[in-house]
Amino acid sequence: MEEIIEAYTGVTSEGKKSRTPATLDKALTASGVLLAIFMMAHMFFVSTILFGEKTMYTVTKMFELDFIFDGGLPIIVSVFVAIVTIIFIVHAILGVRKFPTSYKAYLKIREHSKMMKHSDTSMWMFQWISGFIMMFIAMIHLYIMFTQPENIGPYASSHRVVSENMWLLYMVLLICVELHGSIGLYRAAMKWGWFDGKNPKETRQKMIKAKKFVSIFFLALGVATLLTYVKIGVERADHLPMKYNPNNSIEITK
Repeated sequence: MEEIIEAYTGVTSEGKKSRTPATLDKALTASGVLLAIFMMAHMFFVSTILFGEKTMYTVTKMFELDFIFDGGLPIIVSVFVAIVTIIFIVHAILGVRKFPTSYKAYLKIREHSKMMKHSDTSMWMFQWISGFIMMFIAMIHLYIMFTQPENIGPYASSHRVVSENMWLLYMVLLICVELHGSIGLYRAAMKWGWFDGKNPKETRQKMIKAKKFVSIFFLALGVATLLTYVKIGVERADHLPMKYNPNNSIEITK
């Protein structure tokens, strides 16, 4: 338990004060905010499938800088994924220091949570549990995107979701990412007092409502998007993982 106290207060067992925990907390918040913003943008990107296969294809090629390089360069996506992965790993390492260091420590935290019956404490517990899950399944997704950027598109992505049975992983990832991100933004705002104003209590209530809206909105958008990929994947289950071609011709993925 001493490690947890030191991680949060910066006071060691010898009673010495340290600025290191505060510095690490700022780095944790900064990396978390960057990832949360990225995930919101990412959700809007993948949800373009709701507007049709051609729309999703057009946005995909835009990220490959098709307007500069004829046909686009998928490696550009790999570079971007690599940057996101580095930020994710740094965020995970910084977050691990706040995990319970033993099962006994976890039981103590859970007892305090039940005793306090405080929503922010419950949200914090969900954050580290979801964060632990994401350390494994998010890396799988990032690895696939890094090594197979050319297979991002309405047909190839749908094939991966259905024929490669990735739908379950993506559903778990969706729940963890969207809730972890919205809770993280709320807790960061509360912790650092970004929007306190003259009435912090009133601000907190507004922030809780905003967090709920963001969570519900992105979960609903994510589910609708995933179901659309599943629909396309089921319809094309008997086909090879083919790339979408706006000219209605078929291009087989090698």
